[in-house]
Amino acid sequence: MDFAPYQDTDPQTTRALSPPPQRSTSRSPNPKSPPPNRGTTDPFIASTLPAPSHFTDEPRGDGRGFGNTDLEGGRSNINLFDTSLPLRLDHEAMLAYLLLPPAGGVFLLLVEHKSDYVRFHAWQSALVFTAMFIVHLIFSQFSVLSWIMFVFDLGLITFLTFHAYQDANNLDRIELPFFGGLASSFVDAE
Repeated sequence: MDFAPYQDTDPQTTRALSPPPQRSTSRSPNPKSPPPNRGTTDPFIASTLPAPSHFTDEPRGDGRGFGNTDLEGGRSNINLFDTSLPLRLDHEAMLAYLLLPPAGGVFLLLVEHKSDYVRFHAWQSALVFTAMFIVHLIFSQFSVLSWIMFVFDLGLITFLTFHAYQDANNLDRIELPFFGGLASSFVDAE
């Protein structure tokens, strides 16, 4: 048989045809055949399968399995706010200020996609401490002024970290005068 796209003869004329379907005169099934067996050997019946808890490693009984222990007295319910990383919301927001500012904010902007609260603190950290880094570079020749700015930086990191942790329960944002509004507009535009 030739399957070339351009042929002289129609390929339907040389093709073997299927046999016609056999038609029986009787519409009822063969009376000699046994009826279909509808026993309980069906593997898809739900009662024969074990419960899903059968396949878990968690202990049964008291409901306290892996990951269900309350270490901080009610603070673990903060996991209701979903984040991309396997960390709590308040801890991620604190890391925006504690992980080598402004690099920690940029890192969280790259990996965190679910929480606007964490992204706000990451934007604010990246903006504020990039500006502070530039100010430090400009005034680096004045040692006394550099140390005063360094102490101010440590106080600002402490203040922002504390508020990022404390305000995570109700998702309040502590906004710095210029950079907080800019960070909020970036998060709202995303």
